[in-house]
Amino acid sequence: MSVKWIDGGVTAPQGFRAAGIHVGVKTHNPDKRDLALIASDAECGAAAVFTKNIVKAAPVLVTREHLANGKLRAVIANSGNANACAPNGETNARNMCEAAAAALGISADDVAVASTGVIGQELPAEKITSAVPELARALSYDGSADAAAAIMTTDTVKKEFALEVQIGGKTVKIGGIAKGSGMIHPNMGTMLAFVTTDCAVSGGMLSALVKSAAGESFNRISVDGDTSTNDTCIVLANGLACNAEITEPGADCELLGDALRALCVRLATAMAADGEGATHLVTCTVSNAETEDKAETIAKSVISSSLVKAAFFGADANWGRILCAMGYSGADFDPERVDVAFRSAAGAVAVCASGRGLPFDEARAKTILTEHDVEVLIDLHEQTAPGECGECTCWGCDMTYDYVKINGDYRT
Repeated sequence: MSVKWIDGGVTAPQGFRAAGIHVGVKTHNPDKRDLALIASDAECGAAAVFTKNIVKAAPVLVTREHLANGKLRAVIANSGNANACAPNGETNARNMCEAAAAALGISADDVAVASTGVIGQELPAEKITSAVPELARALSYDGSADAAAAIMTTDTVKKEFALEVQIGGKTVKIGGIAKGSGMIHPNMGTMLAFVTTDCAVSGGMLSALVKSAAGESFNRISVDGDTSTNDTCIVLANGLACNAEITEPGADCELLGDALRALCVRLATAMAADGEGATHLVTCTVSNAETEDKAETIAKSVISSSLVKAAFFGADANWGRILCAMGYSGADFDPERVDVAFRSAAGAVAVCASGRGLPFDEARAKTILTEHDVEVLIDLHEQTAPGECGECTCWGCDMTYDYVKINGDYRT
């Protein structure tokens, strides 16, 4: 697959507008944009994945209802308040949908709603609904950056990407914005991701592709081991690229799936790199496993380990913590076959072979691990099962003093 990365985020595909404005959801941040809207000129096929936390925020429940027919036209989202475990939660979520629908001249059932921020406090819905007409007037075919800014909470950078790919002789564009910095863990995290495409694709195929893409991106990152109540990834497809509709598996479906996965991985790794207080993006690749599932289980365990995270903060080549995290992952493997190495732009160093430590230059290892982007390379030396790739990559970050500072007074 050959994709071209382009500008534009969620408004890169044809027929999508977006906006983000300040309405004062979080009163002590008077300048931040905190309300976003994404709207399509045409009806969209839609699919989504949500948090696996048993405790689900009201917007998740309402959006799942509105997605029952596989169709949407718009997404409204706020930051600063999660509307989770909060008084009048579902009423306020529905009111947001109704306000957006009225401003856009569509049905409330065609609007998805999402929220992120503090849990347990009532959403100041009146501030939001009264500002929706202004928000709708601000919609623009180049408004993706404002929408991306409006969904940020503790994020330090906007997550906004787009690409184009040739499908069925047509140029298909896919764009996305996301937020996520803390409370991030496999099975989704405190993350919102909104993806748009002008590809023509059936609802059934889109749903399958979204689940697959999320499984290989958002569900393979971890910042702190906490799975949120609000996680939502929604994909809208309006078909304006005018390609032959993708209704079954085949070459075109594979191209769309690969492109969607590439975009989601870009958004997911941006979230891991922007973990609260983080100074390193940690990429862990497990190879030569019997199955991909085993490789994923082990890689997730490594990037989720607090001790591994702390070692990367100190640029300490403490590979024993990696084997320890592998050992309690629940995956069955032979420690006597395991090789471990570290790699970054500064070079690579092997630290473990056949489950035993290797002599290595500590100063050189520290130089390698001082880079922002560092990799853990784990080789299980197993025979791959038929039909399996036996490899998986997951992404995390280090754990720093600032993580505790940020979360020590997050609510107040």
